[in-house]
Amino acid sequence: MKKFIFGLIVGLLIPAIGGYFYIKLGMMPVATASAPLPMEEKIAKMALKARISKEAPKSSPVTADETNMTQGAHVYVENCAFCHGFAGEKASFAAKGMFPLPPQLLSEDMVTDDPVGVTFWKVENGIRLTGMPGFKDMLTPTQMWQVSQMLAQADKLPVQTKAALAKPAAIAVAAPSTAPAPPEQQKTKRK
Repeated sequence: MKKFIFGLIVGLLIPAIGGYFYIKLGMMPVATASAPLPMEEKIAKMALKARISKEAPKSSPVTADETNMTQGAHVYVENCAFCHGFAGEKASFAAKGMFPLPPQLLSEDMVTDDPVGVTFWKVENGIRLTGMPGFKDMLTPTQMWQVSQMLAQADKLPVQTKAALAKPAAIAVAAPSTAPAPPEQQKTKRK
């Protein structure tokens, strides 16, 4: 019996010590460009799903009417589009540098499958180790519900809401100029 207990203790200590040195010696991939660890995505998704199913609100105090969804669109443009993008566009440069890549929420088949309470939970609390911040200290509960309602209806938005989701001109990326520099900035060669 003593050998069994000793073997059990050793069997538990070796992986724990090995894991400690794997992390301590800098062998664990932590860069956004690194491949995920085995089972990392599965474990993270399982933990997130379990927590959300336990805590996400089952109903919304904010209705999915045009006014609320349009307000939600304004919240989205100001706070979410930088990472989650605009309709019909590819991921932004900032989003491409994140791991995991933030979902492009206004693409064809994204959040509209999720219950509005699930989206609200994610907006309110954020998601650890993904870059998704929690907005409960930055937005009011009404604003978080409005953006959640807008995302839940993203495949069937009213015209006014779609217009509010248009990419603002101030964020539009201009093409680099190919015009020559002014003469005073050009260097002249002397012989």
